[in-house]
Amino acid sequence: MPSVSVIVPVRNEARVVEPALRALLTQDFPRDGFEVIVADGGSTDETVPVVRRLQAEFPNLQLVFNPASLSSAGRNAALRLATKDVAVVVDGHCTLPDRFYLRNLAAAFETSGADSLGRPQPLDAPNPSPFQQAVSAARSSRLGHNPDSDIFSDEAKFVPPQNTGVAYTRAVFHRVGFFDQSFDACEDVEFNQRVHAAGLTCYFSPAVKVLYHPRSSLRALFYQLSRYGRGRARLAFKYPGSLTLPALVPPLWAVWVVLGGALSLLVPGLGWAWLGSIGFYLAVLGAAGVVLSRGKPRGVGPRIPLVFAGIHFGFAWGFWKEVVRQVRGRIQSPSPA
Repeated sequence: MPSVSVIVPVRNEARVVEPALRALLTQDFPRDGFEVIVADGGSTDETVPVVRRLQAEFPNLQLVFNPASLSSAGRNAALRLATKDVAVVVDGHCTLPDRFYLRNLAAAFETSGADSLGRPQPLDAPNPSPFQQAVSAARSSRLGHNPDSDIFSDEAKFVPPQNTGVAYTRAVFHRVGFFDQSFDACEDVEFNQRVHAAGLTCYFSPAVKVLYHPRSSLRALFYQLSRYGRGRARLAFKYPGSLTLPALVPPLWAVWVVLGGALSLLVPGLGWAWLGSIGFYLAVLGAAGVVLSRGKPRGVGPRIPLVFAGIHFGFAWGFWKEVVRQVRGRIQSPSPA
């Protein structure tokens, strides 16, 4: 059975980091067979004191500082200390389903023979608010996440690693290097792009599912999706072939909403098409809210359309912001002839 290094990038996670780390450190797994490495990105709350206190209790818990603050840099800082056979990333705001997570992870590597593992990452939280339940319902639907991703699947199978890979053998890092620290988000997708290009395999295992906490406010959700949008745009500039139609739909829709509305004031007849498209969009979101809120508490359904809008326009905002940044950089620093 392979030994495991657990990589935990954190920043200002004092509220949730202790239960997450205790769930990892009390796993039903040989104590000398795993290590947990926390990479702190400059927390200004009590995250570091919490980790320090737990280090006195668990000798296999390490703490490394990540002055760059980015998750990509934190992953790399922790990986440089990793000594075990395989490494898995578990964020500080995750919940493990049981005490057998590491056993299931090691077994999945052992039985599949894969170079990397993917896992389901459904959104859930202890005592979720109606807004968090709306986020969970929306993000697990086809309207709320990239349909090319398997993170809400429950079928064990070999898959392309781009949108699911989270655990890797040491040989993978020797082959493709570490995470690209120019990425503020989607650093995992960029890394997995290289894993795929190298011809390495990825096995998707429902047995290594983790639960992610959904964002608790529209502002936090918009910010999260804008980071995803920036990361996807940056990935497209680095790997043009990685840009898929589903990733383009929200940015193009946002352009139509803004420019179509402006042009409808100048072009006869365009206004009706613009109003019709807006009406159709709102109707789809409303219908999705009705369907996805079935069996859920009152107050969840009315929030789902708002959550969808936050997802779509947050992603679009980040995407176009990064496109402008990239284009401006190329204009100001043209490639040498």
